[in-house]
Amino acid sequence: MLICIQPLYVTQHQGGVMTRSQRYAEIVSAAERSADALELFGHASARLRRVVPFDGAVWSATDPETGLVTAPMQVENLGSAERCAVYWESELLEENVLPFRDLAHAAVPVGALRAATGDSPARSARFRRLLGDQGVDDELRAVLRTGGRPWGSVSLFRLRGAPPFGPDEIALLAGLSGPLAELLCRFAAQGGPDDGRGASAPGLLLFDEHGEATSINEEARGYLALLPDGPSTPSSLGLRLPIWLTSTALQARAIAQERDHGNARIRLRTRDGRWLTCRASCLSGPSGPTGGPVVLVIEPAAPADLAGIVAQAHGLTPREFEVARLVARGQPTADIAAVLFISPHTVRGHLKAIFSKMAVSSRGELIARLFAEEHRPPDVTGGP
Repeated sequence: MLICIQPLYVTQHQGGVMTRSQRYAEIVSAAERSADALELFGHASARLRRVVPFDGAVWSATDPETGLVTAPMQVENLGSAERCAVYWESELLEENVLPFRDLAHAAVPVGALRAATGDSPARSARFRRLLGDQGVDDELRAVLRTGGRPWGSVSLFRLRGAPPFGPDEIALLAGLSGPLAELLCRFAAQGGPDDGRGASAPGLLLFDEHGEATSINEEARGYLALLPDGPSTPSSLGLRLPIWLTSTALQARAIAQERDHGNARIRLRTRDGRWLTCRASCLSGPSGPTGGPVVLVIEPAAPADLAGIVAQAHGLTPREFEVARLVARGQPTADIAAVLFISPHTVRGHLKAIFSKMAVSSRGELIARLFAEEHRPPDVTGGP
């Protein structure tokens, strides 16, 4: 059940009501003082509640390539973890209003349920199946997006008796999407791939056609023990499964059912700062590929898995990242120009910008920064 908190609808500032710009500046300033993503969620949520009152919230990092939720996740004043699992199952497998996958590509990546449905929230499956029965009257949700990629998501909930989220509140959250995403991007770029020491075989986790976990290998148990705290659900395997893994398995089923055409993959960081990659795929069963079991693979993230995160954290454009990837393959300037159908002069211009943004002076340094020293091709130590 949702735990109601007393809403606050007016915030005072220096003896008067705060302007929108003052509210915005206070929230961003607090977020900028955060040491990591989880602290950012706490700071932003506490200050946002003063000007956009809500009774419960879910803040989560997302994988910037797939938009799926990953660690960390902060859940405030909401019910059991089992209800959290139902929420994400509905999000991925049912017809909903304002799904995160659509908001990630929308002109404005923010929306409120009642405003979007013309005050008829029952048009959304998650309201009919979960929110309405829990006393929720409205949900304001946003994708935290920068550079065209989703780095986080947030859902704010109001119980019955509170007014719907209004245009000014929606606009304020929309204005926070980019700045908060940039901070999440910066935090994600910290650390690096596993150095390979002590690496084991991939962890395997199998879900049946009903979404129940049925088997797991010892390597997967070892990886699960390294994951940070967060919402989880019990399983017949005698352990609790983080919501990030179960939602990745649900995404594999959504792809098999042609509800989505993305990838069922997330990258998440362990408690000791290393990165893992989790991939899920739906296997063929007696009723076909949409009704079969799902296998989820957990393994240390390869340098290439994290290169995109590092590139965006340094401000590389998609085309600049394409150039950098070709450099990492050992391609000379002329070949890069041919592959991308641009002139060698344009390639050199891109490389100059890349070197400046990455604070490097050679191709070898660029590859070491984006990937890892041991993955550097031996013949690419020259300049632009």
